[in-house]
Amino acid sequence: MVTRRLKSMQSSGRSNLSGTRVSNEILNRIPAREFDLIRPHLEFVKLSSHLRLNEPDQKIEAAYFPNSGMISLVIVMSTGRAVEVGVTGREGFAGAPAAAGVARSPVREIVQVPGEGFYIRVKALHQVMKSAPLLNGLLSQYSVLLAMQMAQTAACNRLHHVESRLSRWLLMTEDRVQEEYLAITHDFLAEMLGTDRPSVSLAAARLQRKGLIQYKRAAVKIINRAHLELASCECYAAVKKFNRQLGLV
Repeated sequence: MVTRRLKSMQSSGRSNLSGTRVSNEILNRIPAREFDLIRPHLEFVKLSSHLRLNEPDQKIEAAYFPNSGMISLVIVMSTGRAVEVGVTGREGFAGAPAAAGVARSPVREIVQVPGEGFYIRVKALHQVMKSAPLLNGLLSQYSVLLAMQMAQTAACNRLHHVESRLSRWLLMTEDRVQEEYLAITHDFLAEMLGTDRPSVSLAAARLQRKGLIQYKRAAVKIINRAHLELASCECYAAVKKFNRQLGLV
């Protein structure tokens, strides 16, 4: 299977032509020959907070491979309201439809937690994929897992209460962001969870009273991860199960 073969190919010390180290799991899992093909096309990019990488129904110009930070996949309605339906970080990539030959996507890809990484133009990625079967397979597998995550998240947003959804979101974020505090505001959390700010504030206050998180201005710290997992709905475990199929976070 592709997964088993890829696990044995993890590499360290990789960088783009400018010398920026690669921490993205997909780029570190492909064999050296395939990395040599994609390496000249990897351009370093700072992923600043709220940077929009791709917009709904606009042509996808580039795929992004984060080294750090987190990117949200957001559905935007005609009213302007938005809700997060998926996330990706150093375990994956943004611009998944383009890798499958689909020029446009229904989601906005926006940096939620700042970091850095690489981008590659779609045309160059398609050329590399023609001669890189393991990269091709891994991108395809990750795209499927991301679609499964989006379906699970959509169900979660519809069926589960805010406290459980907030717990899931915090756990998924900590999996991808190696920082003591998660820099996020209640307003942005409300938008991502598809609810209102007062509901998020109440949910965060309850979790803090239980000793599961510590909240200060525009930042959250997980204090008791084991109990936060218990407070989360079944969706966090379901998404983790999806990712374990590929050996990801």
